[in-house]
Amino acid sequence: MHPLIDKLERERTLSRAEWISLLDARTAELARDLFRRARALRRKYYGDAVFLRGLIEFTNCCKNDCYYCGIRRSNRAAVRYRLTEEQILSCCREGYALGYRTFVLQGGEDPAWTPERLAALVSSIKGEFPDCALTLSVGEQPRAVYQLWFDAGADRYLLRHETADAAHYRALHPPEMSLEARKRCLWDLKAIGYQVGSGFMVGSPGQTSVQLAEDLLFLRRLEPQMVGIGPFIPQKDTPFGAQPAGSLELTLFLLGLIRLMLPSVLLPATTALGTIHPRGRELGILAGANVCMPNLSPQEVRGQYALYDNKICTGEEAAQNRRSLERRLASIGCYAADGRGDYRPL
Repeated sequence: MHPLIDKLERERTLSRAEWISLLDARTAELARDLFRRARALRRKYYGDAVFLRGLIEFTNCCKNDCYYCGIRRSNRAAVRYRLTEEQILSCCREGYALGYRTFVLQGGEDPAWTPERLAALVSSIKGEFPDCALTLSVGEQPRAVYQLWFDAGADRYLLRHETADAAHYRALHPPEMSLEARKRCLWDLKAIGYQVGSGFMVGSPGQTSVQLAEDLLFLRRLEPQMVGIGPFIPQKDTPFGAQPAGSLELTLFLLGLIRLMLPSVLLPATTALGTIHPRGRELGILAGANVCMPNLSPQEVRGQYALYDNKICTGEEAAQNRRSLERRLASIGCYAADGRGDYRPL
């Protein structure tokens, strides 16, 4: 028991100093109490359902040069690919047959995928699968472009802010990128009407409890419908290739805190969690998460969407192995829910 955990559960917010104090007070015993409360809140809003999203990583070409990312434009070792519209639709058809009712189109900021071209693809997917939700995750765009895609049928948008501390943001990104622009995009997406997802890396180079407190304060102001966090994992061909990975334990602790702060949020147990620990996704769900995103991308390109080293993308991570995932969920008292798995407001 900790008085700040009690206050967070009661008031859904803490001050900057309180967040820092709570993060610095983290112990195994405190984490167990937090996870128990987080699971109770998850059950209150979603029961023991875990929502599955079929992830389609449709291009690993990107005009940005983020220092931590394996598909940054300066990485000459990356083997680039772009899926065609027909390949993407084929992934959706396979996913639909497997029972997925949300598709996530994720890619780099690829100039070949013009706003109009992506809008046409969104329209095609929604036309063929009207009972499915479609999530986009293709980075920073002008508000008019977000509006174009929303009007074409996109339901959700994922855009992690990565860090809410401006100086830390500058340390992770090239000079042409800014935290102000990233935040503007998130507020634009909310204003348009998307179900919005944000989030951050845990253990990125230079990160402290002070910066994590800023992340939590920003998420409380934004109140996104989804929050994706995962441990920083280095990619060998980036400037941060020799940096240590983020902590599993701290990531899980933050998942629990976010569940208490945003009780009905959709909270993924991310691929990065499954990469740093063989039961990472199960541990994430036991800490309060309720979403998994198995990979629907064509087998031949999965290994090329290498945001970080050793990323799991085949085997039990593949969307085709849904039955195996269902068994793993059952082992921790949960089940894979049918349907789109929309956000449920408080």
